[in-house]
Parts: sequence; structure tokens; C-alpha cells
Amino acid sequence: MTDLSDRTERVFSGYWRVLPKDADPVETREWLQAFDAVLETEGAERAHFLLRRLLDHARARRVPLPPFFSTPYCNTVSLADQPQFPGNLEVEARLGALVRWNALAMVVRANREHPELGGHLATYASSADLFEVGYNHFFRAGPNGDAVYFQPHSAPGVYARAFLEGRLAEENLANYRRETAGKGLSSYCHPWLMPGFWQFPTGSMGLGALNAIYQARFMRYLADRGILQTAARKVWCFVGDGEMDEPESIAGLSLAAREGLDNLIFVVNCNLQRLDGPVRGNGSIVQELEGLYAGAGWNVVKVLWGSDWDPLFARDTEGVILKRLHETVDGEFQTYAATDGRFNREHFFNKYPELQAIVAHLSDEDIDRLRRGGHDPVKIYAGYLAAASHRGQPTVILAQTKKGYGMGHEGQGKMGAHQQKKLEDDALLAFRDRFALPLSDADVGALRLYKPGEDTPEMKYLHARRIALGGYLPSREGRTRNLPVPALSEFSKLLAGSGEREQSTTMVFVQMLSQLLRDKSIGKHVVPIVADEARTFGMQSLFRQVAIYSPFGQLYEPEDRDELLYYKEAKDGQILEEGISEAGAISSWLAAATSYSAHGVSMLPFYIFYSCFGFQRVGDLIWAAGDSRARGFLLGATAGRTTLSGEGLQHEDGSSHLLFSTVPNCVAWDPCFGYELIAIVQDGMRRMLEAREDVFYY
Repeated sequence: MTDLSDRTERVFSGYWRVLPKDADPVETREWLQAFDAVLETEGAERAHFLLRRLLDHARARRVPLPPFFSTPYCNTVSLADQPQFPGNLEVEARLGALVRWNALAMVVRANREHPELGGHLATYASSADLFEVGYNHFFRAGPNGDAVYFQPHSAPGVYARAFLEGRLAEENLANYRRETAGKGLSSYCHPWLMPGFWQFPTGSMGLGALNAIYQARFMRYLADRGILQTAARKVWCFVGDGEMDEPESIAGLSLAAREGLDNLIFVVNCNLQRLDGPVRGNGSIVQELEGLYAGAGWNVVKVLWGSDWDPLFARDTEGVILKRLHETVDGEFQTYAATDGRFNREHFFNKYPELQAIVAHLSDEDIDRLRRGGHDPVKIYAGYLAAASHRGQPTVILAQTKKGYGMGHEGQGKMGAHQQKKLEDDALLAFRDRFALPLSDADVGALRLYKPGEDTPEMKYLHARRIALGGYLPSREGRTRNLPVPALSEFSKLLAGSGEREQSTTMVFVQMLSQLLRDKSIGKHVVPIVADEARTFGMQSLFRQVAIYSPFGQLYEPEDRDELLYYKEAKDGQILEEGISEAGAISSWLAAATSYSAHGVSMLPFYIFYSCFGFQRVGDLIWAAGDSRARGFLLGATAGRTTLSGEGLQHEDGSSHLLFSTVPNCVAWDPCFGYELIAIVQDGMRRMLEAREDVFYY
């Protein structure tokens, strides 16, 4: 393995935290004592001021500054600040083991019967404890519950828990990935295929993160406009570290921080592996992501090492553990995950005599049992509580895990762990023994699902925790009251046409939208959405009529304040102005278009965009809208075929209707005249708000 200890700090300047040997410890101690004196006598505010002044002075003197968006490679919540774990660790461990086994048995059994089915074992194996702590202590269900975006490859574990809860039968699990007959389970989170179960689709990878951000913002929008109280609700989003390479995963980070979405919590499962190999073999994905999120303005909580590391850190008076951790790249961490305690001692701990002495009392088996933070419920609980309690910023939890945790030498940490779908009998027996499962050899060989009796301590605990948190999830409710839609005759003026004056269908729509916004029945439920093209479509009159939503109101006087149709922002504004971000705009639209199921309140979103920047830019999110059973309108304006020619041939759009029509529950129309457009929109509103059909119109 490569020795990085002699590399300069500047090589990893983005996240290097180990200081070189102190050339003058006496002077350093004097500085620290002086700082402590200020802190004790004058308080933290004065200490903060002095640090700022010192940094400004160093910058002026051309002294290279240390990285500010990275912290040491250890847990953010120290042992001294760690809250007491409120649950029963023994019972939760047994429950977690049962969920692990049933998830594994379901996938392996399905692939023994039909090898082409596929499935994923290693992702849930790495994230099981992250989910279980959430289920037992944080995820609230019911009308005022949380929105949880599950990592799609972890779906087997979600099914396995629902089986214990009694929400899925053994017949369902026996038909994993064979859902077309109505008794099976979809591969991933899919509300169209499982409408009473999954709340949000999170595939393709990256979409869950983006949609979670705009869902959190939409919840604030509903509250600020007085439509729904959402202050106590959280949005949880579980993603993988490799998934963060998707542009959509990071596209909304600055918006979340800018608007202070402290109702949003990301949990990044840092198992350090993607399908082909390490996420950052020659670097550190944890430190890289910390810098990314902190730089965007997020609160970062690291959950890296389990409780059994605490005594080791306590014995380390010279910081040698951190030194060793920081010089270890992820490719090496993966190897340590795939090998045993003897190998880890020889290659990690034996590098420095001081480090060797710290673990001298541990056997090779003890070292093998050292857990990473994402496998320790106590550390996970501390991280989750810190995130849920934080105010003013969204929080990301970077939880370090092992890919294929508990799958033995056939799966844990192996390069091919992501695609592991089968385990031989000896590996299954080792899994049984590793998690102390109450299964006979015959049960293991037959891959028998296990569900304790309802009167057992495990099942009583499981149901008690979910009842205390409001019920079971994921669960999708589509019940909401009907909203009366204006009759077609109420648009008679627009239906009469413009006479001799030519008028584009885009302008007819804007007039209809203005009328809808004034409607007493559905006006407040209308959500106009634009991606920095409102003036292009003649919508600037709506700025004054209903204002642009801003959680801060308008802290400045706009340049056009003296004009009739000035640019107006307001905390109760109705327009969602998303700037130059089609992906952000369609994500806002999707949050509004599924509000009937996520929040029990029907909304009517209209996202109007430059036609050539529609399906071509956000096709994957359009399919996600179909999967989500979205209800709303997408309007491709200025197509350049029936009215003005846009900005030349490259802006003319003759393909969007064909592309949109490929989505089964999208009704694609191509109106040429204003009266056609009025009739189409009115018909769509009737189908969505009164008949409550799961369709959306383009």
C-alpha cells in the first residue's frame, strides 16, 4: 500500500487535518492559554472576534489559510456530549437482525428460483442500522408525519420490516420483483406499482436528493402561505456516497442552505463503494462531501466510528489515531472492511509503535469487531438527534459503514459486493451465527422467512415504537377533499376569442391563469412556477397580483418599484420563481403535484417553460412524475411553430409532444387556438381535482 505519511499537507489541502510536529510546544501552550483566558473572562463572542481578526491579519500577510470546511476524521458528537440512548439496545439488535435476515432471504430465494431477477443485498446490509434507528426513534408517520426518501437499493430492507409489521404478507415477499400480477414487490420505490405503500420514487439515482430538497421547501411554502402547518415535520433523505456524483444530487444544496431549510436532513451512507469499485479510491469521500456541504452552507454531522473506538481515542494522547486515519485513503479502508482483525492489526495499527500500543490489549477478534459509526445505534442516535435539533440550516449526516456489512468474506467490502445476489449455504450459516438468529440449519438452507409471535418482546417493542411515532411508513394516502372547478362557461370571455387581434395561446393561458388565481374556491391552491422566463411569456403582471414567494419577504426596494408591474417578493407569495434551473422548477412542480398524497391538500401547479427546454432537459424527472402519480400542468410555451419563431430554428420544438406522450399517465395536447387551450385546461382540472385521477397534462 502507498505510504502517504510523507506527503505535504497541501496535497490534501481541501480536508487535511493532522498537524505536523510542533516545533515550539512552549509557545503553542502560551497561545492556547491566552485564548482560554479570553474565553473564560470575556466569553465566546470576544474569542470569535479575535479569531476573525487573526485570520484577516494572516490573509493580509499572505499566510496560506487552513481549510475551514473540514474537521477531523472522527465523530462530530463527542463522547462527552453524547445523549443517553433511549431505547432497548438488545431488543433493537434482535429486531434489526430479523429484518436483515428476511431481506437477505427474500433476495437470495428469488434469485435461486429465477436468476435473472437481480436485486441488491449489500446496500441494505450497510445501511440497516441507519434505517432502524430512524424507524424506532425518529420517523414520524401520519398526517403530520415526516417525508422519508429511501435509498432505492435499500428497498429489500424496507419490505422486510413491513413484513414484520404485518403490512406485507409472506406471499408478497415470495414475489419480489414480480409485481405485475398484483401480489409482488417492485424493485425499487415505485408509487405507481405500489400506490398504497411507497410515497416517493427515488430512482434514477440522484433524483431523490433533488426532490427531497424541493419537498422541504414546498412544506415551508405551504406554511408561509397559511395553507398547512408543517413546522414540526421533517424531510429525511437517504442517499449513497457514490450517488453524490450525480449532478442532480447536489443541484439544490445552495437553495436549501439559502432558505434555511432546517426541516431537511440528508443521511449519506458512506460505505465508500460504488458498483465498480471505491467511490474515491485515492482520496476520502467523507472529507470531500464535508467540504462540499459545509461550503454550501449546511450543518455537517459525522458518524464515523462506533462506541468501541471511544476507549482507543481516550488512550491516544498524541493524536496518532487521527494521524493514521487521515493518511489512509478510501481504497485502503475498503480493504480493511474486507479483511479480518489480524490483517487490520498488521497493516493499520502496527504502522506506528504508539498506535500499536493503544490496541495491544485487544485480540484480533476484538479488532475485527470494531464497528464503524453507521453500524452503532448509539452513535447514529446521537447524530440524528443533533441533526433534528439543529436550527437555521439543513443538516447532512455522513455515516461511515461497510458495504455488505455482516455478509462475511463473500460480500463484506468486496469489489463485487453491490451486485451480490446469491450466497452459498456456508455463508448463510455464518450470517445466522453472526447475528444470532433463531434459525435451524434446515431453516437457513430453505431460506425461511422468520417472524416472531405477536406476544414476543421484539414484536411488542416494534409496534409500540411505531405507535408512539404515529404509525407505520412508508405509506401513501391519496385521500383529500374535492375542490370545485370553475365551469367552462366561466371562461366565456376567453372562449370568445380575440377578434381581429392576433393573440398567442401562451397569452391566453396567462389570462386564464390570472382568472384562476382570483377564483374563491381554488385560487389559493394554484401554484404558478417559472424558471426565469415569466417576462418571456408575458406573466409579469402576476408579480404584482400574487407576488413571488420568498421566505424572507423583500428586503430591498426593487429597481422598478415605481412601475405598475414591479418585481414583488413576499413571504406569502404564490409564484415559485426558480431561476435558471429547469430541474429545480420541475422538482417544485412535482412537490406541488403530489401534495394531495404527501400532505392531504390538493394543489394545482402550472409550470410554464420555454418549450425547447422541457422534456429534453428533465426527461428523467418527468418519468418520476409519472411514477409519483402527479397531478398538474406542464406547459411548453413559445414552441415556435404556431406563433413567433422563438430565437431561431434551434429553439423550435416539434418533438416534445411525442416525448411527453410516451409517459402513460401524461395527457399530451397540442392546441392551436386559445379556445382549445381553455377547454383542455378546464377538463384537466376537472379530472385532477374533482375526479381525482392520477394524470398530468402537457
